[in-house]
Amino acid sequence: MLPFAGRSRELCDSRGVNSTERRRILAAAALGRTPGHAGPDRESGDPLHAVTGQIVDVSPHLLIVETEEGSEERLVIAPWATAWHGADVAPGDLPLGSRVIIRALRDGKVVERVWADLTRMTGTILSIEGRRDLHLELDCGPHRGRRSVVIPYRTTGRVRVRHPQLEPGYLFDAIGVREDGVGHALLPATSQPAYPARAVPTPPPAYGGPQQRISGTATWSDAFDCDERGAAYPMVERSDAACPDAEVSCVGLPYLAIGSLLKVRNVCAERAANLPVVACGCMAGRFCDRCVECGTSPRGRIVELSPSSFVELGGELTKGCFNAQVG
Repeated sequence: MLPFAGRSRELCDSRGVNSTERRRILAAAALGRTPGHAGPDRESGDPLHAVTGQIVDVSPHLLIVETEEGSEERLVIAPWATAWHGADVAPGDLPLGSRVIIRALRDGKVVERVWADLTRMTGTILSIEGRRDLHLELDCGPHRGRRSVVIPYRTTGRVRVRHPQLEPGYLFDAIGVREDGVGHALLPATSQPAYPARAVPTPPPAYGGPQQRISGTATWSDAFDCDERGAAYPMVERSDAACPDAEVSCVGLPYLAIGSLLKVRNVCAERAANLPVVACGCMAGRFCDRCVECGTSPRGRIVELSPSSFVELGGELTKGCFNAQVG
């Protein structure tokens, strides 16, 4: 089970029906318009497929994964396939039992890229202890709770270069691996904002109705469950999302309701998809940073995606972001 699963489990009823989809259909009926369809844009080329689960067997040419639903998927490992498990490794060397996210081609049957035991630790620093290995306590927002994070001594230099303010009240964002239920930060996911978490810069003048697309940064979070394809969005009404920390962003975003469809485009990979807003992105809204994967994005995180959606839009999980447009 992925960490912080309790928040998103509330969005799935006993039959696995996503309540955000039902809300979107009901809202469209009330407003007299079509509800739209979630999924990849047909003009994005051959689709990428995200497969998640646990490795039950692996060889240099074949990967067998038990999915979240309990079924087994047998995937052929492409000759050019790569993997990450704290560092770059050969896919055939991944340990049994690892929880993986796979980017697959050809109807999800050919492995191109694998990330094993990957996690992302995003939140506000509550406390920090230790002299060699550093132990942080993070506040990850009202839906995600608190999280303990270890920065191993061997990576403290790399992390501190981009996170110089390892002090309570400042934001933290790193990518690493899960070991015995604890996140180990190995890669800084961003340059730490210079301001405290409660001092987000004021956004520009309000969003204008004629504006069809907004540019900024798309990131990902592992705080999704039910193998979701969806997004967390900063500007949802607090009462709608049951999130007292919502409605914060340094980007002039319009308000959206939970269940709304958001068209997300990866500018770098030229892929797009319609994704439902399934949660408030209260933590993402506090980061007024940039993504530099292909050029430099405007400041601000405009959407936070589930790992599966991020991968299917062509994102590299260990890079943490891509330049995006939403509309």
